[in-house]
Amino acid sequence: MIAERPRLLVVDNESTVVALIRRVAEKEGFEVIACTDGRQALDIARERTPSLVMIDLRMPDVTGVEVVRALREADPKATVVLMAGFGSIDSAVEAIKLGAADYLTKPFDMERLKDTFSKVREDAERRTHLMAVDREVAARLEFGGMTGRSPAMQEVFDLIRRLAPHVRTALVCGETGTGKELVARALHQHGPRRANRFVTVNCSAVVETLFESELFGHVRGAFAEAMNTKAGLFETADGGTLFLDEIGELPLTLQAKLLRVIETGEVQRIGSLHPIKSDVRVVCATNRDLTVEVEAGRFRSDLFYRLNVVQLRLPSLRERREDIPYLTAAFVRHFSERLRKSITGVALPAERLLNEAPWPGNVRQLRTVIERACMLTDGPVLTERDVRASIRPVILVDPPLTGHQAPESEHALSSLERQQIMKVIAQTGGNKARAARQLGLSRRALYRRLERHGLAEPSLRRES
Repeated sequence: MIAERPRLLVVDNESTVVALIRRVAEKEGFEVIACTDGRQALDIARERTPSLVMIDLRMPDVTGVEVVRALREADPKATVVLMAGFGSIDSAVEAIKLGAADYLTKPFDMERLKDTFSKVREDAERRTHLMAVDREVAARLEFGGMTGRSPAMQEVFDLIRRLAPHVRTALVCGETGTGKELVARALHQHGPRRANRFVTVNCSAVVETLFESELFGHVRGAFAEAMNTKAGLFETADGGTLFLDEIGELPLTLQAKLLRVIETGEVQRIGSLHPIKSDVRVVCATNRDLTVEVEAGRFRSDLFYRLNVVQLRLPSLRERREDIPYLTAAFVRHFSERLRKSITGVALPAERLLNEAPWPGNVRQLRTVIERACMLTDGPVLTERDVRASIRPVILVDPPLTGHQAPESEHALSSLERQQIMKVIAQTGGNKARAARQLGLSRRALYRRLERHGLAEPSLRRES
């Protein structure tokens, strides 16, 4: 694998200084970007994610110290070196306090300058190596199309391995986007039925009046539209696995018939008097709390207890954040191959943004974000800009997994969003730059939401 060249952004209005730094840096293996404007440097730094920024202390439009402050706020781990034509202990101390890595005086001590480049290059090489390690670990952690190193996911994988040879019915629970169908497929692939069909149906996507025919089939003339005899999904999946997604959406009348088929192993087509034997493993999935649905009379208790003999619960991505780097590495590898791009991983600021985002859409949302970012990027790594442009924080929070989720009113969603913003601001000690990153927002978007929710009082307007 070819390592990414470290990128240097040098900001100085003296062309001779820029030429000298460029010559030395390029010999050390750096890609060099130069500009003479401090404000332009901030835009370049956000877009190009340099490994090192070298900036003159005294720029005509903005001071180097101001740029250091802005750069560090945008990326706390950015390596910034200040330069000046004279030594100033006070300025050096102020720069270090703000997070500058070093302070160089002109004319440069060439050995010290080369040593600075050497350290940054080694850090970049170490980062490239770590991205490669993440990809290798992600490949080893893959199980049934899922990736997880966290204890919660390892427990799920272990359950699948132990249950797959024996289980006849199973219930997979978890929020939308956690990978419930992948669990069902893994149960199928690691069991004795792997050579037979895996049939899937979304219970919320079939017209209720046609659902019974879809599941159990019909004979010709059973109803007006029954022009031919048709086998149902149970017959189609005979010897294999039938995956019923969103089982909580199944009408009560069909719940009783489903229970009968599971218990007797016999299917009766609509309009037929003759039952048909059906040897099918039934795996159901739901993002609802079926105990609440049972209490509310929306789900049959006998069917719930029959399905709940074996339950596998998938954690939300928020509960397994330690898996995000490995999921990201797996998705980057997949999409870079599919798009025929040489993308090796993500930059540190982008990785931090991914780790701190709320992920209401779970792994599915993360996958979509990485796919979009891979399409957007022109470089060998996904930058913070690529990732931020790919995250669309329409709704910041995900309602809790309770019973039947009626459509939330605009007021309810606004209240949930307000609570989430208050919680994150409290967690970050009022630091709005960090809060914005954790929420997957720009600072400007965060301020708009603060004003919308009446949270922009003086204590929150103060710069963090």
